[in-house]
Amino acid sequence: MLTLPTYDDVVAAAGRIEGHAHKTPVLTSRTVNEEFGAEVFFKCENFQRMGAFKFRGAFNALSRFSAEQRKAGVVAFSSGNHAQAVALSAKLLGIPATIVMPHDAPAAKVAATKGYGGNVVVYDRYKEDREQIGRSLAEKHGQNLIPPYDHPDVISGQGTAAKELFEEISELDAFFVPLGGGGLLSGSALSTRALSPGCRLFGVEPEAGNDGQQSLRSGSIVHIDTPKTIADGAQTQHLGNYTFPIIRRDVNDVLTVSDAELVECMAFMAGRMKTVVEPTGCLSFAAARQRKAELKGMRIGVLISGGNVDLARFASLVSA
Repeated sequence: MLTLPTYDDVVAAAGRIEGHAHKTPVLTSRTVNEEFGAEVFFKCENFQRMGAFKFRGAFNALSRFSAEQRKAGVVAFSSGNHAQAVALSAKLLGIPATIVMPHDAPAAKVAATKGYGGNVVVYDRYKEDREQIGRSLAEKHGQNLIPPYDHPDVISGQGTAAKELFEEISELDAFFVPLGGGGLLSGSALSTRALSPGCRLFGVEPEAGNDGQQSLRSGSIVHIDTPKTIADGAQTQHLGNYTFPIIRRDVNDVLTVSDAELVECMAFMAGRMKTVVEPTGCLSFAAARQRKAELKGMRIGVLISGGNVDLARFASLVSA
């Protein structure tokens, strides 16, 4: 039986990443508050090192390697943000890193991963199994596999973002968190239940990839084909053996939003809040906007997960 991480593990992770990860800002917008008739707090992980929350979990996991593990190196698979996070964390800790990335991953994410010293291995996300490729490489070279979400140390590290949010602004009535494989949502759930137990917690997926929603409602992990969505960070096929039990226990519901709604939020945040957010990073804001009529008078948290998007791609989406 798996031993699930707890809030105590989040607290320990916060100690490990202190001085390495940024304490990201919490932004507010008078325009958003007026639109919602509520207080809305944006925890902006697009200002995290390498541009996304993923640095928290990757650094926490790699910092726990033994001397032998550090010498052997790390393998990770990712569409981009976990790739960059592992590559940067490995560089900071002196660990060789091999990263399995899809051939159509955003060019900026591939370039950044290579720039951090990661050895990139390319695969076809629609025809090949990245998890199998990662396991094979790890076994072949005696390296340590750190998956993008289904790992206790990764989950604990991701939970530090919500921990910071609650410590800065106190309790919330509702909290919206992007959902791919569930590392960020399950980690956030640990912090939410410890620091704001009455808060309603929502995971948010793209409409095309609602495996988490299906899983929560069916009571078991649902596997889907790789979804076609602009939210490349949420193009996962299933939740994890660690993430699903926490989500099932602690999350109130999983919501979905359309790609068009993501683009609207990207344009709003760039135009009105002067911050660049990638499509996946806007999942939470898009869902909160969907439900704003139900949120009047409340204190709302919106976790912005990242800002890694090619500028040409960003411009083409928001100007279409």
